[in-house]
Amino acid sequence: MRTFLFISIVFGSSAGFAADAKLEIAGDKGKANAPKLRPAAAENVIIYKEPGRYGGWPANHGLWQWGDELVAGFTSTWYKETTTDHRIDRTKPSYEIQARSVDGGKTWKTEEDVPFKDPKNEAKPVALTTPIDFTAADFALMFRFGSLHAGPSWFYTTVDRCKTWQGPYSFAVEGVERICTRTDLIVLGKHDCLMFGSCAKKNDGKEGRVFCARTTDGGMSWKLVALIGPEPVEGGYAIMPSSLKLKDGTLLTMIRRSDPKVSGFIEAWRSADLGKTWTFAGKAVTGIGGNPPALVQLQDGRVAMSYGYRHKPSGMRACISADGGVTWGAEIVLRQDGFDGDLGYPRSVVRPDGRVLTVYYYNGPKGEDRAIEGTFWRAPEGK
Repeated sequence: MRTFLFISIVFGSSAGFAADAKLEIAGDKGKANAPKLRPAAAENVIIYKEPGRYGGWPANHGLWQWGDELVAGFTSTWYKETTTDHRIDRTKPSYEIQARSVDGGKTWKTEEDVPFKDPKNEAKPVALTTPIDFTAADFALMFRFGSLHAGPSWFYTTVDRCKTWQGPYSFAVEGVERICTRTDLIVLGKHDCLMFGSCAKKNDGKEGRVFCARTTDGGMSWKLVALIGPEPVEGGYAIMPSSLKLKDGTLLTMIRRSDPKVSGFIEAWRSADLGKTWTFAGKAVTGIGGNPPALVQLQDGRVAMSYGYRHKPSGMRACISADGGVTWGAEIVLRQDGFDGDLGYPRSVVRPDGRVLTVYYYNGPKGEDRAIEGTFWRAPEGK
């Protein structure tokens, strides 16, 4: 069984941190009284944890699997106690690294020798000259971008399961400006692929609009298919989509959303014409404190979405849809033992045995504990 999930790396500041510009937790007014479920089974694993270091934001990097071989990307930087920001020392350098497992995710080994490790010394992007085969057995693609609100974006490719990376390659979409995208791809054919990304809004110039683009020539050129949904109001945003092509051909994308004075939420959009037009399907979850979705399709056809919950009790949650994202069941609490809300940014894959592996950054039991962790979990039946 071969599964592809493509996620990118983002630089959120001049220091090269791949993070939120600011930790977004608007108080502690979560859905404390909403119905909640527990997974049918759950097991947590440590992927990266070093004293004094801060592991962060897998959603901005990548999670890929080929059978029992998995690779997860993330940022490694330094811990610093703060009260208004991520607990990171922005005066020290950060590095983009990856970890590999060859036993299905039970144990992991860090790999730091990657061409994008040091943002300050990364090579300048060049034009792609050979078409990409998106269906190649050991292929993956990873997007990166330079400035949180201004872009530009570029990408790397690998054909040997992330052991070596080619690039960086420049990226542009006609009619879309200031692209600052993480990776979210739906492969349609050997040289045919949809990508979903983020770009700046017109009303305030900040990252906050989701678009869909397509290449039919192996990534040599990309054309805009559609902007998804209306532009959020000034001070709000729509970013970090996670998308699937369902078994009936419908496209489903989940989008991280925020409006002024409203705690973060995630909304669903569906398309029946390969992204040309989109229909709003409603909010899947609300009041989560600002976190992106990680969307996968289960073996029984249901879809599962994982996300960080940044209010108290902070931790990781999920929910299930049995109708392709039109309606969603009660929240599933994967864990709620986080020290505080500086956590989440997950990516997920479905393992050959049907379990979901969700990878995220986490904290606790002590405040200075900042690690990359994962949860193997099985969705409740019929929920």
